[in-house]
Amino acid sequence: MSLSPFVVWAPIPSSVTLMIKKVGDSTPTAVAMKADEEGWWSPAEPLPDDGVGEFDYGYRLDDADAVLPDPRSRRQPDGVHGWSRTYDPDAYSWSDPSWTGRQLAGGVIYELHLGTFTEAGTLAAAIGKLDHLVRLGIDFVELMPVNAFNGPHNWGYDGVLWYAVQETYGGPLGYQQFVDACHQRGLGVIQDVVYNHLGPSGNYLTQFGPYLNEGGSNTWGQSPNLDGEDSDEVRRYIIDNALMFLTDYHVDGLRLDAVHALHDTRATHLLEELNIDVSSRSTFLGRPLPLIAESDLNDPRLITAREGGGYGLTAQWSDDFHHALYVSLTGDASGYYADFDSLEALGKVFTDGFFHTGTKSTFRHRTHGQPIDTFRTPTWRLVVCWDNHDQIGNRAAGERLSTKIPPAQQAIAAMVTLLSPFTPMIFMGEEWGARTPWCFFSSHPEPELAELIRAGRLEEFAQMDWDTSTVPDPQDPATFLASKLDWAEPEQTVHADMLGLTTKLLELRRTYPDFTDPRFDQGRAASDDDHGWLLIERGEMSMVVNFGGEPTEVPVERALEPVLVLGEVDISADGVRLGPHSAVAARTPSSQH
Repeated sequence: MSLSPFVVWAPIPSSVTLMIKKVGDSTPTAVAMKADEEGWWSPAEPLPDDGVGEFDYGYRLDDADAVLPDPRSRRQPDGVHGWSRTYDPDAYSWSDPSWTGRQLAGGVIYELHLGTFTEAGTLAAAIGKLDHLVRLGIDFVELMPVNAFNGPHNWGYDGVLWYAVQETYGGPLGYQQFVDACHQRGLGVIQDVVYNHLGPSGNYLTQFGPYLNEGGSNTWGQSPNLDGEDSDEVRRYIIDNALMFLTDYHVDGLRLDAVHALHDTRATHLLEELNIDVSSRSTFLGRPLPLIAESDLNDPRLITAREGGGYGLTAQWSDDFHHALYVSLTGDASGYYADFDSLEALGKVFTDGFFHTGTKSTFRHRTHGQPIDTFRTPTWRLVVCWDNHDQIGNRAAGERLSTKIPPAQQAIAAMVTLLSPFTPMIFMGEEWGARTPWCFFSSHPEPELAELIRAGRLEEFAQMDWDTSTVPDPQDPATFLASKLDWAEPEQTVHADMLGLTTKLLELRRTYPDFTDPRFDQGRAASDDDHGWLLIERGEMSMVVNFGGEPTEVPVERALEPVLVLGEVDISADGVRLGPHSAVAARTPSSQH
């Protein structure tokens, strides 16, 4: 829906007054508004300068003194409690008219948080690092949420004005310039969006309308009203936001945060309705617009085509891949990792997509998941990683996996992930084995809220049987500053070696088609927990990995020609001998299968 910036949905108040002033003026004008039968208010009087130009504005509801920001505000130059400012996205002169997008199939994603990716923490500064991603071999940059939030810095998941790009990042203009710069370098942009909750500070939506479901909540707060009275407009609010990113900002796809927390009992689920509208927009724009769900449900319906009774989303994150790989590398089987304490779990993920396919989850104390139709579902519909913002930030001290395992095991993690048939994702800095932490951080100015955040973190970690004495204070600015990447690290030998390996692995991924072959039935897996090895075969290509700290021998029934060797590897007619924490990626000529 294309709306004037001075039209607002507000079915709750009995009167709405538009307060408006030209940017730079000190005295606002009060403009009376009138409502239609659906609760949409529009100006009932002429606007200053006929509404032409740049304005600061907001709404007074029921003659209250407070001037509230527009729920669809594009700019918040003074923060989420301040007045909104108009922004015309069509005024930007794009330099990407020949850009036709990128398909997700075969692609590699790089996840980054703008505030900690660079020292400056801005979109402009991030542009300066894009050539690094191009040299690495990245296809998509995935930005963690950029919605306006309260305070100077935030993880990104406390946004309260979904249409406004955080001003400290560079605002909407900086965002357009960043996307444009990515496209000039052949990089697609995926935007992480959060539709399952709003942040706890600066959320005024409930004063305008029934945006939230009073009868239901999730881990992070009240759920949006997707199926109650007046939910049509709430759903439209969400879908229009998605279309805004894809159209006005030329974004190439969306990552949908925690869709399992979307409470929707209607016949057409919000995810399906969103997919219908995005597919329509993709047809109009002439470029693919993938939708990637984060879900812990192991529900193939998300990525099953609508013609097959699914929601038709493009892809979903695979927690099972991460958990199985993490346990294989660290031996940590605490909490929700308990079920993955076998190399067979990692092998099953390679052949079946999910580990939990209707099997017992000891952490949940019930069965979990459903099998993927591996005959009809391509492997690339699963996004996999060996670390991401959730896994790192939700560890007690925000420690990266690269600080928990030695370089030899980091190399194995990179090989298994980047040469998998899935869609691999790299978390910023992981390509060189960054050692900087990435903690959970916030900057809520309200003391009561800050204390709730601190207490909640400690309670969550206690449930995982982790040492809570090492948990940094999320409200301490030092926690945020410590989480910034150190771009001097790649110049150090151990980090330069890891960066070179990551680059080589992505080159191999583009060299041998069998690594990206999307057919599940083109692969097989074998493993031995007693001897610590895992064998993955896909077409002509094989990966043989020793996760253990002792030498091991792996029987392999076909000839192998190494394309990448990690550590001590000896290939003979009888199989492969691997030293501790060693691995090999190899090719078998077609005639020798």
